Amino acid sequence: MAAETEALDELHRLRSRIPQLTGALAASVDGLVLAHDAPGVEPEGVAALTAASLGVAVRMTDATARGGFRELLVRGEHGYVATYAAGPSAVLTLLAEDRVNVGRLHLEGRRSGRRIAEILAAATTAAAAGDRAVHPPKTMSAARSPGAAGETGGPDGTGRTTPSGANQAGRPVERPSAVPSVTPPAAPPLTPSGLPLRTPVTEAGAPAAPTFGTPPSSAHRGGTGH
Repeated sequence: MAAETEALDELHRLRSRIPQLTGALAASVDGLVLAHDAPGVEPEGVAALTAASLGVAVRMTDATARGGFRELLVRGEHGYVATYAAGPSAVLTLLAEDRVNVGRLHLEGRRSGRRIAEILAAATTAAAAGDRAVHPPKTMSAARSPGAAGETGGPDGTGRTTPSGANQAGRPVERPSAVPSVTPPAAPPLTPSGLPLRTPVTEAGAPAAPTFGTPPSSAHRGGTGH
């Protein structure tokens, strides 16, 4: 919006410098109106016709090896229609009376064309800068998911390579120690008859010599009184 306002101010100043101008219009090379000060004239129609005549003029200069387009002057019974380049993407069209000084028309028209080209270029640069500020480009470190590289041994997002078995800080990862194996107790030895071998304990608490079979009866331990 600021570019269109500045372009319109330039058209007002141009008409004040050349009183014989009856209209001024700035449009894109595609025929879209950017700014206009042309009372009594349909600006959209003039912009579309300007784009069509510009295409013919560019083809004419190419076919005759005259170089890039600069300006186009059409004279009718009641005046002039002059079109000037305003940068690579816009043109300036002026409507003038028949009694206008053509030299002055060209001088002021070329000057205003350069001015409008500068306005549009500045607006394009500002728009591109604003778009970068709103949508900053993503860096490589931001695109990678944190932690995933350290687990696989790939880049950790800082340009370094994290070895496998280390975290992103470069410290080794502590691994849990092995679980100690438990040996089950050995089965007690068996007697020839298949009975478990029992080790009797003496009164002092020390194990006595192992015995086989069943323990003697109380009669044999106490002795006979006979």
